[in-house]
Amino acid sequence: MMNEKKKHRILYLADYMITPDRTIDNAAVLVENGKILAVGGLSGFAMDDTFEIKKFDNAYITPGFIDTHIHGAGGCDCSSIATSPASLTEMSRVLSRCGVTGFFPSVVADEPEKMLANLAYLAEEMKKPMPGAEPLAIHLEGPFLSPFRRGSQPESAILPIDLELTRELIAAGKGLIRMMTFAPELKNAEKLIEYLRSVNVKPSMGHSLADGEETLRAIDAGANHCTHLFNGMLPLHQREISLAGIVLTDTRVTAEMIIDGRHVHPRMVDLACRCKRANRIIGISDGTMAYNMPDGHYRIGPSSIKVINGFSQTEDGTFAGTTTMLDTGWHSLMSSGHLTETRAAQAVTSNPATNFGFLDRGVLLPGRRADLAVFEKESNRLLMTVRRGEVVYQNE
Repeated sequence: MMNEKKKHRILYLADYMITPDRTIDNAAVLVENGKILAVGGLSGFAMDDTFEIKKFDNAYITPGFIDTHIHGAGGCDCSSIATSPASLTEMSRVLSRCGVTGFFPSVVADEPEKMLANLAYLAEEMKKPMPGAEPLAIHLEGPFLSPFRRGSQPESAILPIDLELTRELIAAGKGLIRMMTFAPELKNAEKLIEYLRSVNVKPSMGHSLADGEETLRAIDAGANHCTHLFNGMLPLHQREISLAGIVLTDTRVTAEMIIDGRHVHPRMVDLACRCKRANRIIGISDGTMAYNMPDGHYRIGPSSIKVINGFSQTEDGTFAGTTTMLDTGWHSLMSSGHLTETRAAQAVTSNPATNFGFLDRGVLLPGRRADLAVFEKESNRLLMTVRRGEVVYQNE
């Protein structure tokens, strides 16, 4: 008889899990070789003495969070990665302590030569093995933005749409750029959309003064995503429709929202959650290198920022990213947006995974990647993060 090598199977047990399509009580998730074998209530499992059991009392399990818009964390700035005080490796480690298993390093506008060099360096860094959360793709936030809604980005770095520069930027990213934020009112926006879609880059409308007609023209051309709804665009007006109003009411468009509790008023979070379908809201951190760091002076690419009492801003007081991650931010979708726990969880797990084509993760289902997070029920304190079946963070 042949000696078969015993399979290493791990059974995760908790009070309940959010799949996120539904909640399952007395939850069990069986994992082998980095993939989920089975999920369900514990009573449905035939116990095997070869299982390694990880049991969590007074806890719940979610899919690992996916942050598709984050500029840095733990001293790492993705927009100046070669000279950043901390590496992408450190950012990966820090994010795993927030239940994040996948993220999009986000790069802001800078001088073209610096952007090209930074993207090339970032792409190489992303190929390295990571100790925690996995960098999945690059989000390019600019440089084709409205100079009047540029946020913390320097006006000197904001450019008119240049298709040749776009090709160079995409090439520098070595196939890893999957989203580009642009202002749809700019000349040649439709040509930009057409090109981005041809190279599998999602055109995302933001940092814009676009009116309703300009927004709809971009959507008709194929732009179906919005960068941080309400921030970096005209406010809602009762007689004049603009980007925000169109995004709220057009079912073709997915809306990012910064869920730090500061960038968007709770009533506006509620409005967005009432207007958008469950699969059309994506919660993002818009986090900066200052996360998990003391108050002080930091950067987002070429822009200086300061953090006072955990609040990130430029020297003139303009909002400049956040220091709030998804592990705490997603609860604002329940408290402010009045979403159910499952819908709120979708916004930071299955929605980003599905919208960007990462169909092997974002849900707790057999055959999917074993990316999951375990939280304490009352405190919502993170207890463990698992990426591809490997424990990358454990709260001691």
